[in-house]
Amino acid sequence: MATTLDRTAPRELAAEFPARLSLTPKTTFAGQLDGAWWPRSRDLEAELPPLAAVLDEAWGRITRVTVNPTRWPVIPHTVPVAGRTLHVAWFTEQDPDKLILLSYTVGRWDLLVIPPETAPAAAARLMAAAAIPGSVLTAGGLMTDEAAIGRGIRDAVRREATREGEGGACMSPFGPPPGLPDDTSRRAHRTDAER
Repeated sequence: MATTLDRTAPRELAAEFPARLSLTPKTTFAGQLDGAWWPRSRDLEAELPPLAAVLDEAWGRITRVTVNPTRWPVIPHTVPVAGRTLHVAWFTEQDPDKLILLSYTVGRWDLLVIPPETAPAAAARLMAAAAIPGSVLTAGGLMTDEAAIGRGIRDAVRREATREGEGGACMSPFGPPPGLPDDTSRRAHRTDAER
């Protein structure tokens, strides 16, 4: 199966907007993740330069990146970033929802990668959860939890729409609750009272 990428649109977006990023505050608590990144496309060559530009200031010069090829249709071996080269590698053993960043001098950081097509509310929840210091949640765990939350929200919206479409509260097939007269007895009561 061939994958075609529009290489102009993502690069224009990447050049125009900074990386969407949430980083764990510097603390002594080490967690599974160092934050989250929400790219605008699945084009690593377009998305990595703005990410590296932000992270170079926050963490020091990033020299290598590793990804799982499941989420990226094309993985370049190198990406030019601000007059230097960023080396990119892929490993099928790596969590598909994680990006690993390496620096020769500073260390390693793991970021949750939020799919570009994610709704803003879900992305905000994921970015906040991935930036909690000392969290034991993994990238895959966060994505699984968010999928469950998304299903719950969609089900609740669907139930509410069904309820509204039926004219409000659902009517029981067994009649009114005990103590409340049904329509027939109310009409009979009014008729008796009028006599």
